[in-house]
Amino acid sequence: MAQRSIGVIVVTWRAAGLIEACLKPILASPLRPRVLVVNSSSNDGTVEKAKGLGAETWVVPRADFNHGATREAARRRLGTDIVVMLTPDAHATDTGFLGRLVRPILEEGAAVAYGRQSPRTDADPIESLNRAFNYPNEPETRSAATCEAQGASNHFCSNACAAWSQEALDAVGGFPTTLVSEETIAAALLLEQGRTIAYAADAEVVHSHPTGLVGDFRRQFDVGLTRAVFRDVLLAREADEVRGRAYAKALLGGVLRERPALLPYAFLDTAVRYLGYRLGRIGERLPRRLAASFSGQDFFWGSSHEDAFFGGGGGTVEAGGERFRDAA
Repeated sequence: MAQRSIGVIVVTWRAAGLIEACLKPILASPLRPRVLVVNSSSNDGTVEKAKGLGAETWVVPRADFNHGATREAARRRLGTDIVVMLTPDAHATDTGFLGRLVRPILEEGAAVAYGRQSPRTDADPIESLNRAFNYPNEPETRSAATCEAQGASNHFCSNACAAWSQEALDAVGGFPTTLVSEETIAAALLLEQGRTIAYAADAEVVHSHPTGLVGDFRRQFDVGLTRAVFRDVLLAREADEVRGRAYAKALLGGVLRERPALLPYAFLDTAVRYLGYRLGRIGERLPRRLAASFSGQDFFWGSSHEDAFFGGGGGTVEAGGERFRDAA
């Protein structure tokens, strides 16, 4: 079998202080991938640093950035057999990371494989418990057959660190124009086609974010709204809150054991997340200006992608289109 080409896409915004730690282990990989850094016009030196390290670069006007459509355009632009999606704050722990991440695709025929995300060394307990819940020690392969037992967990993955078969993505139309969760939508569609999702627990990156009530509310509002718009894909088979209830139980139990003084904040954070999610689920019925004020994606509202999203999430931006330009 001919060797399959591998590309890596890192989507960035104001990442000058992060990009070197992200790119170095990737560029040093024995797999010698093509690396494309996509930057949404942050003008902070990210592009220049990426080019200096040896990566290809592509600048996207901030007003035209979209979590799904931009990644779709970038992966078509790259054109490799396998494409890896990373965020600049996801830092691989060694140069063998990339090989372990793509192994389930190369050796097991998985459509997508996502890696383990470990918390930062200075992560707070809630941050650490979140990562432990979503990224356990043991690897896993999921299919449509496991969907009924696992509920919404079945199509979970994260484009902060995920490898995709380009052929598989092509078969489901690629990443859609969306507010957030482009990887979850694509994963659900792949499961419907009988493909598998792999969790590569040995492909590790350090990646976590401090918790904050406002940020957690906005994030969950965006997730809830996206699930409502893509209800036929994401809400067709199971109650949508199964995973959320399991997470809340694990979080509160973990905080009680490890840092009981944080329990009031953990309860409040859980309530805020749930409120944001439930408001998102009815977000289509809210005035657009109100929905925009709840959202964490300021660049989305008022962009051309907003109408495509509320029209059913359809539409992608073709690679090389006029909305994108090569970095000088």
